[in-house]
Amino acid sequence: MWFKNLQIYRLPAPWPVTADQLEVALAPQSFVATGSLEMQSMGWVAPRPHGKLVHVVDRQLLLLLGREKKLLPTTVINQVAKAKAVELEEQQGFKPGRKQMKELKEQVADELRPRAFSIYSSTFVWIDPVRGWLVVDAGSAAKAEDVLKLLIKAVDKLPLETLHVARSPRTAMTDWLAADDGPGGFTVDQDTELQATGDSKATVRYVRHTIDPDDVRRHIAAGKQCTRLAMTWADRVSFVLTESLAIKRVTPLDVLKESSDVSSKDEDERFDGDFALMTGELSKMIADLVEALGGEENALRAAAA
Repeated sequence: MWFKNLQIYRLPAPWPVTADQLEVALAPQSFVATGSLEMQSMGWVAPRPHGKLVHVVDRQLLLLLGREKKLLPTTVINQVAKAKAVELEEQQGFKPGRKQMKELKEQVADELRPRAFSIYSSTFVWIDPVRGWLVVDAGSAAKAEDVLKLLIKAVDKLPLETLHVARSPRTAMTDWLAADDGPGGFTVDQDTELQATGDSKATVRYVRHTIDPDDVRRHIAAGKQCTRLAMTWADRVSFVLTESLAIKRVTPLDVLKESSDVSSKDEDERFDGDFALMTGELSKMIADLVEALGGEENALRAAAA
């Protein structure tokens, strides 16, 4: 298993909380399916069937947040409420007023809720207590924040911080494009996005297209900066870096796929092997990327002090 997206946060390194301590903290917020009158439910589930809430492989911790959400479109509520309003008008001799219609819609929602269709989704969280990384496999910061809110609620005084680097990713990516060369250990791939800094927000995108250095430099000279850049690390992992320091479209390359033990027939062994491989590689990749972006800002402030 490999994360597709990386929303990266910082913990103290090493983080002293043990897997057993974390298990106890998460247990009160275990996932419970939505009741008949509830619209959504969220809680921790075991990453492996019949396992613990905290899955451990080589001191790396894996959590899984489950969500169940009922779909009850407003259009359906309005349609049923409109039909009931016609019946009510015939009974009372006049059209329902605004207050009465509001109450009618609330009544319809209560009646339909137990029959609403549910969708289930889940989000993985990887904690590296040795190096102090906490990574959420989420495509957006907002989705990651939902996960972190529940984790902060479970773990008292969780010392979690947003990852801050010395160089702005936007500035660094723009410089790499202008130089037509990635930082040490990284290569620049074919996908990128440049956006104007002015009010126009004019945007140029290259999608699976060879990037012409001269063309890119003209866009940069015109005031555009890089907001997304596809890169490859050490010929092992490809990804897209964004201006917010989120990492998307994470893909292990063939060299890693070949090194994975595909001969094992045990699903749990394959899962643990993939997780160990992923965490080992991504820990190094994140560290190299932070270094390429000038190091951590908090660490630099601490050194200066």
